[in-house]
Amino acid sequence: MSCGEPHETDCSEVLDHLYEFLDHEMPDSDCTKFEVHFEECSPCLEKYGLEQAVKKLVKRCCGQDDVPTDLRSKVMGRIDLIRSGQAVPEQDVTAAESETPAAAKE
Repeated sequence: MSCGEPHETDCSEVLDHLYEFLDHEMPDSDCTKFEVHFEECSPCLEKYGLEQAVKKLVKRCCGQDDVPTDLRSKVMGRIDLIRSGQAVPEQDVTAAESETPAAAKE
């Protein structure tokens, strides 16, 4: 998506990092660049508004669900491995979790 106008920050860069902006996971200087871009580019502003609304809706509808402690631990462990640059096991974290209830029934 692009409005066709030249911007200091390209539309593709803004859209590639939109969730980092929404989640406040980027440096303030980058946030400022994105805010300036949204002031200049209505298609990107519209996409931002849509994604922000979806995020709020998901939070409202699903925000009360408790995450199982062991699943949270597995996910955080995997994030730590990725951040440290270590090899990450190919096993899907959620697959291991879904197998646990079946084993508990036996």
